[in-house]
Order: sequence, then C-alpha cells, then structure tokens
Amino acid sequence: MLQLTGDQRDSIIATCIRALPDEGCGLLIGTPAGVVTMVVPSTNIAHSAKVYEIDPKVLLRASRDADDAGLEIIGVFHSHTHSEAYPSPTDIRQAPDPSWHYVLVSLRDLPTGVRSYQIMEGEVNEEEVSLGHV
Repeated sequence: MLQLTGDQRDSIIATCIRALPDEGCGLLIGTPAGVVTMVVPSTNIAHSAKVYEIDPKVLLRASRDADDAGLEIIGVFHSHTHSEAYPSPTDIRQAPDPSWHYVLVSLRDLPTGVRSYQIMEGEVNEEEVSLGHV
C-alpha cells in the first residue's frame, strides 16, 4: 500500500498538468512501509509526451535529502498524456527497483486520479493508494 496525503496527491497531479504537453514526473521520498513524506517534482528531461526521464540533479538532491532525513526514495511518479494510468511496456522495462512504488496519473480524461503499482521482474501489480494524514 502507498500512503499519501491529499496535498501530496494534488502536488503529483499539478506537476503532471504543468508539464503538458510532455509527461510530468518526479520522485517520492518516504518510509520503506510506503508512507510518502515528500513529493519531489522533476523536469522531464526527455521532453516527450511518450516517455519520461528524471533530471539526474533532482535525483541526486532527493537522494541526499532522503538520507539526511533517515528516509529513502520509495518511488517515482509520471503521467500518461493520452492513455490510461497503467504501466506501459517501456515503464515496465525501465522500472529500476522492485521495492519502489510506480505512481501513474492519466491526463486523458479529467478529473484524473492517482494509481500505484509494484513492478517486479516484469510483473505489474496494482496496490491501494491510501489518502490520509502522514
């Protein structure tokens, strides 16, 4: 399960909308139990509506911030501009860590929602997204 606050969910969606026409993206910092403590937006340095790439400077800063706080990078989020919020074959191939949460936002239809997946050895499993106070 992934635990977000309403403000964190809204920040993820806003980041993705601001990136249009490209995919929006960013990182999630939190606990190994899936509690998000910080949403870290990133520029999509791929500048594409079909793929995303986190800015390496954002990744390095987020990693340092997480370490300093005794937390970890626990996932990544990005948008799909014209398709449903489900990992594409590219998303599945590029999933770097089986313990991460892969959060997707579809901007095909509004209003949109946030869905999260775990991806391990090419297998995709949707997980619950719990909204509450973190």
